[in-house]
Amino acid sequence: MKNMKIYLASVAAASLVTAGCVTDPNTGERKVSRTAAGAVLGGTLGYLLGDLVGGKTARIIGAGIGGSAGAVIGDQFDDQIRELDETTAGTGVDVEEIGDQDAILVRLPDGVTFATGSATINPGFRATLDAVADSLVRYPNSLIDVYGFTDTTGSDALNQRLSEQRAEAVAAYLASRGVSRSRIATQGFGERYDYLRVKTGDNISEPLNRRVEIKITPISQADVNAARGM
Repeated sequence: MKNMKIYLASVAAASLVTAGCVTDPNTGERKVSRTAAGAVLGGTLGYLLGDLVGGKTARIIGAGIGGSAGAVIGDQFDDQIRELDETTAGTGVDVEEIGDQDAILVRLPDGVTFATGSATINPGFRATLDAVADSLVRYPNSLIDVYGFTDTTGSDALNQRLSEQRAEAVAAYLASRGVSRSRIATQGFGERYDYLRVKTGDNISEPLNRRVEIKITPISQADVNAARGM
């Protein structure tokens, strides 16, 4: 059956999510704790732990990133994820840590960023994207992957193309707000990956599939040196 394997895996992950949820003090919404998130990402959302779209080396050189010292990356990572949490509070955006300061994931909400069948960013959500873009400009030593997703309405081929268009739309918007386009790569996953979030006050999970995710990967001076063969 269509998406059955993904659905079953998502249900299993939802049980883990329910056990590892915390309540966001800003919104009252239940979210996965950072400890539990690592386990979930290793399952249904394992693509987030994979390599950067297009590979790290070529993109570092192409983007002209300077890199940061290891100690600086740790401090900047904590500052950036905290600021993103604060500036997007109450908007439906999820901000999560991937791995041990490996990357920051900004998950744009289902049904708010885009209408069904559309790759046009809803005007009411642009202010939130402005805040994300501002963060990316102020913390320039990172590469950015933008992933697009759809629900199961329509054919597989249509959904794949729509997911690519959604990722491109967000990437173009970020670039229009001052984020260097050379830092950004995009990828569409169609309807392949469900994401379940536990609703406030109960153990019922809701699929958030009409979404875009922004993965922010910090780049160290060691990464830059390796890319340049130094």
